[in-house]
Amino acid sequence: MPLRDKILHAATQLYAETGFRGTTTRQIAERAGVNEVTLFRHFGSKNALLHEAIQCACARREGTLLPERPREVREELRHWAQETWKVLWGRRAVIRTALGELAAHPELYPRENSATACAGRELRKYLERVRTLGLASAEFDISAATATLMGTLFADAMSRDILPLVYHQEPTQAIEQYVELFLRAIGVETPSALAQERR
Repeated sequence: MPLRDKILHAATQLYAETGFRGTTTRQIAERAGVNEVTLFRHFGSKNALLHEAIQCACARREGTLLPERPREVREELRHWAQETWKVLWGRRAVIRTALGELAAHPELYPRENSATACAGRELRKYLERVRTLGLASAEFDISAATATLMGTLFADAMSRDILPLVYHQEPTQAIEQYVELFLRAIGVETPSALAQERR
């Protein structure tokens, strides 16, 4: 791993564990296996280092998961939701800490380019295409629909290990249920209803 990445990784881990005030440049240097001078040579300050570390940790994923032309809405949304949840779950420690410190350090969290924000924009555009193609029959507000599914996935990923009585299903099963409820709400027909229509 390149030295810069090693430092960023160490900073991200410590930030997730102890927050902004609890993370020192000395601790970061020790965990990265470098001296403190190296940190300052590469990043200039603790603020700049943590800013870049959190930006990298919460950055958008590469590529898109939803197709330009929706065909199998149920399968496409299931796959997207599972993958989006995995990204959120993997970054939950950093996201939780950043959200807890947002008022004190608003510059640290990448609101517009975070994986969450990018996934929300991707879902919104997809739902617009689904509506345009007539694949969803219900009247619904696209912003509200996007917020509903994104909020559900986000809440599950951030809370599952804290609230086991609420999130008692396995993630895969729970996400399938979320997607099914969502599809019903926006008027995407169930496979059994489609089969009956075709008879």
